[in-house]
Amino acid sequence: MSFNEVMQELPKLSSEQRDLLRIRLAEMAGEEWMDDGELSPEEKRLIEERLAEHERNPESAIPLSVMEAKLKARYGL
Repeated sequence: MSFNEVMQELPKLSSEQRDLLRIRLAEMAGEEWMDDGELSPEEKRLIEERLAEHERNPESAIPLSVMEAKLKARYGL
């Protein structure tokens, strides 16, 4: 099967088949970053700390629209 034929068949795959394909491609590439999307205990702790800090001081946050505008102005994104 050619590359173009494979590309044409991809949209026909079920979501489970696409998941299996992603896993297999990662294995073939030697990547070990696939973790089923689970957060580590350290990541969960960090999120909880940051959320608690925001709740203590909500004025420290800025709206997403303001942050986007700053990024666009600074980096032309």
